[in-house]
Parts: sequence; C-alpha cells; structure tokens
Amino acid sequence: MKKHVTEQTVIFFSVAKWLFLSSFIGIIIGALMSGFLWILEFSVNNRSVLPIPYYFILPLALPLTIWVIKTFAPNAMGHGTEKVIEAVHKREGKIKVAVMPIKLLATVFTIFAGGSVGKEGPGAQIGAGASSVIASILRFSDADRKKLVICGISAGFASVFGTPIAGAIFGIEVLTIGVIMYDVLLPSFIAGFAAFTTAQFLGTDYTYFDIHFYKAVDLDLTLIAEVLVAGIFFGVVSDFFITVLTDIEKVVAKIKYNPYIKAFTAGLIMVIATLIVGDRYLGLGLGIIENALDPEGFLSADINWYDFILKTIFTSISLGSGGSGGIVTPIFYVGATSGVVFGHLIHNEVALFAALGFVSVLAGTTNAPIASVIMAVELFGIEIAHYAAISAVVAFLVSGHRSVFPSQKIAMSKAGSIDVEMGDDIEHSNISIHMEDLEKFKNLGSQIKYKRLKWQAKNFHHKKL
Repeated sequence: MKKHVTEQTVIFFSVAKWLFLSSFIGIIIGALMSGFLWILEFSVNNRSVLPIPYYFILPLALPLTIWVIKTFAPNAMGHGTEKVIEAVHKREGKIKVAVMPIKLLATVFTIFAGGSVGKEGPGAQIGAGASSVIASILRFSDADRKKLVICGISAGFASVFGTPIAGAIFGIEVLTIGVIMYDVLLPSFIAGFAAFTTAQFLGTDYTYFDIHFYKAVDLDLTLIAEVLVAGIFFGVVSDFFITVLTDIEKVVAKIKYNPYIKAFTAGLIMVIATLIVGDRYLGLGLGIIENALDPEGFLSADINWYDFILKTIFTSISLGSGGSGGIVTPIFYVGATSGVVFGHLIHNEVALFAALGFVSVLAGTTNAPIASVIMAVELFGIEIAHYAAISAVVAFLVSGHRSVFPSQKIAMSKAGSIDVEMGDDIEHSNISIHMEDLEKFKNLGSQIKYKRLKWQAKNFHHKKL
C-alpha cells in the first residue's frame, strides 16, 4: 500500500510539474506566433508599396536570405520543422537562440518576395527554439529538454494553424514513424491549447471551412470505394511531391557555382515562369486553397488540373535554392488542388475530395496520419472524420518509407514484405523487399491473366456459335 501511495505521489508531482511548464511555454509561444503571424500578414498586405510587381525582387531576396542565414544562424536554413526534428534526434533538442529571430526575418522576406514556402516551419522552429532556451536557462536534463522542445513544436503548429489537438499530435507523431510518445502527450496537449488560446486572445484569426457535407449516418458504399481510390491517388501525389522536392534540392546542390548566383538564377527562373503562368503559385497561396474548398463549386471551377504540379515545382525551387520557410502550407495547396482534380474526374463532391486531399497529402508526405485525421475534424467538422481516416491512412501507406523530413526515424514497416532498419532515419535507412513475395505477386498476376484470356476465349467461342 505504501509503495502504491508513493508511486501516485510521484506521478502527481510529475503531472503538476509538466502542467505548469507546458502552460508556461504554450503562453510564450502563442505570443511569439501572434507576433510572427501579424508581421507576416502586414508584409504581404503591403506589397503594393513596391513600384514593381513584388515577385520581381525574388532574384535579390533569395541570395539575401541565404546571406542572412549563413551569417547569423546556419541552422535556420530550409524548412524549419526538419531542422527541429534533427535537433531532437541528434543534438538532444539544443537549438541556438539566434535561430528564432533569423528564421522569422528570413521567412517573412521570402514570402514577401513571393517564395513558395509555408509558415509552419518557422512556427515549429521558433517554438522549439524558445523551449530549448528556457530549458537551458532552467538547467534541465537532456531528457526534459527534449520533452519541452517537443511541446514547443506542438505549440508552434497549433498556434499557426488554429488546430490545438492536431498540433499536439503532430509535434509527437512527426518525430518517428510508427511511434507515439505517450509520456509527452499530456504536456503537448496543454502546450498546444495554451498557445492557441493565447494567440486567439491576442487577436489572431483562423480560417475554418464549412464544406456542407452531411453524410454521417447513411452508409454510402460507392463513396467509400471512391475515398479508397482517392487515398491511393493522394499517396501517389505525396510521392510525387517528395520526389520533386528531393531531386531539385539534389540538382541545385550538385551545381558547382556560388550559392548566391544559384539563388539569383532560381529567382530569375521563377520570375520568368510567373510572367507566363501567373502568380497563383507564389507565396502561401491561401486564396487558391479557399477556392478549392468552396462548397458550392463556383470557385473550385477556377482550379486548373496542373496547379498541384506547378505548385510542387515552385516550392521545390524556392526551398532548394535557399528560400526560408515551412513546407506544410504548400502541401495543403497541393492536396486541396489535387483533390479538386480527383473530384472532377469522378464527378462527385469536389469540396469533400479537396478537403480529403488537404489532409491526406499531409499524411502521405509527413507520415503523420493521426494528426492529419484530427486536423480534418478541427478544420472541416466531425462529418468528414471517417472518410478522412480512410483516405489519410491509405495515402500514408501508399507514399512508402519516404518523407519531406529526412531526419524522421523509422519504427515500423508499412508492408510485411518490406524490411527496414528500425531506429534509423529515413535519409540513411536501408530498405529491402522480400523477392519471394514479388514472385508470388507475379505468379498471381500470371494466373489472373491466364484465367481472363481463357474466359475471353470461351466467350468468343460462344458468340461465334
């Protein structure tokens, strides 16, 4: 009995400790995110002060971004969430204080000039950076620092997108494929809610979507089948996004020129491309996302079938050439616009499939299906939950053992016929396929083909008679 009471007492004090710490860190990060979002919105809304189209400064903005980051905070390069995951796995969550202001400045400048990047990366990196600094000041152990940094990721994500539950889960789920760290679950939830509430209190507005979809009671087998096919489609789109992003980064890295010249050239290419196809692929693209999710279908009719392809290319060039920012907002754009394409192809519920694409491509590219499903509920309503669950999990599986975050660790195989090295990161993981299982699939395919030909021959014989 005494041992039991002692155990409960220790747990109580541990919960009380993390209740205070996570609330404290959530409030701080919510305030920081409010400031970041206000500065970002102010800069985007005042592009008109320029005497030229805003995207004309891209060839200058990208080299300047590289210089600022290289000079003051090299770890602020690229999309911030990846750097935070790397810090958690490889540096015990240690992040330098200079990363926060430099990441904010570089991201605002990149988006102001039209770079196709997102805002969650800075949110995660600023949130994690603030947590790391506070942990160092309080002389936390490495284990407690990592927990606080994970709370910072959750709080940053929650306060940027206005999704406190999805933000809490994302901060945990995105670190390791197939593992949810339950010891960080409560602190992450509290930090996410505290950050979200603080940001709202300070005047941050969030967008939620009413897609007018109410099929929570009727069992629609045809729609379920369509959602399954959509999940496969979104998994392929996710794989395409990861491939283009990775390949363009590798190509740019292999070019043996000064990085500032490469960034200038990339900016020039984007300016020329924008003059040809328009500026719908620049910046955050929130207007296009809202059009794709239009429940009446009037605005979604303005979505082109190739929008998700060009957005992928613009984002890859922006980040691969040195632009600073997140990657989740472009993923939302790609998911929503590809969902519109799928909805038009099957002539059914365009807004629903845009919403499913919004969260399913997130699941496929980041390996965070649980957070993606919860985000669907928070943004679109409970009616979409069961369809989002099917689509997001299928996309997660179809995209394979790949990610936009190469520092993610692997703790599961997505198929029984595939062996992966558990505990290794995606970038350096060895993946092998059981060849005997492939032979079984080939033999099965041959048998199906033989039976189909036999059936066709039999039908032809009957028709002839």
